[in-house]
Amino acid sequence: MADKIEGRPGTRRQDKVGYDFSLTYRLGVMFSAFWNSEVRGKVLFLATVLILVILVTAYGQVILNEWNAPFYDSLERRDLGEFFHQLEIFAMIAGTLLLLNVLQAWLNQMTALYMREGLSRDLVDQWLKRKRALRLASSGLIGVNPDQRLHEDSRNLAESTTGLVLGLLQSTILLVSFIGVLWELSSGFVFHISGHSFSIPGYMVWAAIFYAASASVLSQVVGRKLVKLNADRFSKEAELRFTLMHANENMPAITVARGEENERRRINTDISSVLRVVKRLAMANTNLTWVSAGYGWLVIVIPIIVAAPAYFSGGLTLGQLMMSVGAFNQVNTALRWYVANFGPIAEWRATLMRVTDFRQALLDMDEDFGLKGSIAYENTAPDRLTLKDVVINAKIGEDIEECGGFRLRETDIVIKAGEKIMINGDHSVNRKLLFQALAGLWPCGSGTMGLPPIDDMLFVPQIAYIPGGTLREALAFPESPDAYEQAAVEAALEKAGLHSLIARLDTRARWDKLLDGDQQKAIGFARLLLVRPRWIIFDEVLEGMEPEWQETMCSVLTSMPETGMIYIGRSETYLEALQPRVLHLQALPSRSEEPQQQVAQTTGASASAGAAAVPAPAL
Repeated sequence: MADKIEGRPGTRRQDKVGYDFSLTYRLGVMFSAFWNSEVRGKVLFLATVLILVILVTAYGQVILNEWNAPFYDSLERRDLGEFFHQLEIFAMIAGTLLLLNVLQAWLNQMTALYMREGLSRDLVDQWLKRKRALRLASSGLIGVNPDQRLHEDSRNLAESTTGLVLGLLQSTILLVSFIGVLWELSSGFVFHISGHSFSIPGYMVWAAIFYAASASVLSQVVGRKLVKLNADRFSKEAELRFTLMHANENMPAITVARGEENERRRINTDISSVLRVVKRLAMANTNLTWVSAGYGWLVIVIPIIVAAPAYFSGGLTLGQLMMSVGAFNQVNTALRWYVANFGPIAEWRATLMRVTDFRQALLDMDEDFGLKGSIAYENTAPDRLTLKDVVINAKIGEDIEECGGFRLRETDIVIKAGEKIMINGDHSVNRKLLFQALAGLWPCGSGTMGLPPIDDMLFVPQIAYIPGGTLREALAFPESPDAYEQAAVEAALEKAGLHSLIARLDTRARWDKLLDGDQQKAIGFARLLLVRPRWIIFDEVLEGMEPEWQETMCSVLTSMPETGMIYIGRSETYLEALQPRVLHLQALPSRSEEPQQQVAQTTGASASAGAAAVPAPAL
């Protein structure tokens, strides 16, 4: 019994675009990707140094806060000597904190850099695993603009994650450092009301907690829409960028067709979509500013108001008052970190959602999603390829009766090594699906395909792909540029009619722009001479080429008599030059088309009957 080919492709339904994952799950996905990345050691080392720097900085800020008491007391006493002495102390403390701040900023940026490296490389690795990227492209909205998620989203997520995590850590350390100071300072506050005296333990601590908590709750209420709005904005921006890029790359065709006005309307539609989301986002951020800015201005006087009763009752000196105000501000700043960063947190969550959805979609590309019918793939001997009762569905995940499709009229086909085949048929047939099915990219259908080892097969698509770099790299793709000897490369170019390009083999250029379509296809044929595969599958490659180029390409093919070739298409030049055995594709109507055919047949029959019933006019 034939073995099943490993990695038989699955497909993904378009209705499985969104995911309902919790924040904890998304964080787990990204942490797992980071932990398995090569940058883990670098990031952990930098994070350890950063924590040490933050701890030392917090200690320095505590010392600076304690400096407030003798400094302001010297002002209150008008002690000039002590005043200058305290300024000298301030210079040493501030200088040390400045050095720590600069070091922390550099460590922060380097951590974000390595985080971005790990995340970007992980996403690219997942995206370019065998067949995933192509399957993702046909998987609905999740497959639109992968470049946005691979570049912008990964950068934003790495930088924002680093900034927010370090900010939260620093705020936590400051809170732990100053809450004890503030508790101790406010423990001696005595209030005198109507002849009664009393004290509230940790009075200023509770005031700072209440102040920050009220700001947090109000920010949550006002800014709850920011996460979704940011996600919508990133999506619309990506669509606009793609539209602009697509128009720029196809500007010659647009100009020839006089389609500038049409493209202008299309681009303006995308611009309007972006602007609508940005306007809503601006309004949401404006409403949030009422809270964040309002509480920010109030914090100037709130700690003084809170400590004022103890100061005016004589329980505090001016220095102790300022020390209490400084400690209050540090505790409040730490507690209000969430409020101050609500907007960035909303953007971070939106980016996290996009990146994790993208990564999960890539992982799901390895699964089969509800295929009602699929082609059976089997391994055969290297010298034969078999096709038995092959039927190709026109759509994903539906029965042939529902979606239509086509079949090979010949039901039991055996193709031997070196044999030349042409497959054509009805004009209504999407022959490209057969090419994809043979390549293992479109398993929708039925029947059995017995394929030789994949390393013995080479697939030549209708549209040539020319990677960036040198011409030598394009010829060797996907192997390394030095995979073939210079003499073999020159002979292949000469045979493929590209003699003029031999001198420019190592020139780096945009060859996909410099070469016309026929020359790009000719590079693919030159590569055939270098690889010399046992089997070649063509997808309408010769159609549309100039007659001279078609003849040159067929001369390349006739020089490879030992290679089995399957040409899917209608090229007369291929038919005459290689004298292939011809197979035929036959369209199968879908269930939705049958009533229309029956109506047409009934209408035709009625018309014939009616015509027969009408008496002939009298002469």
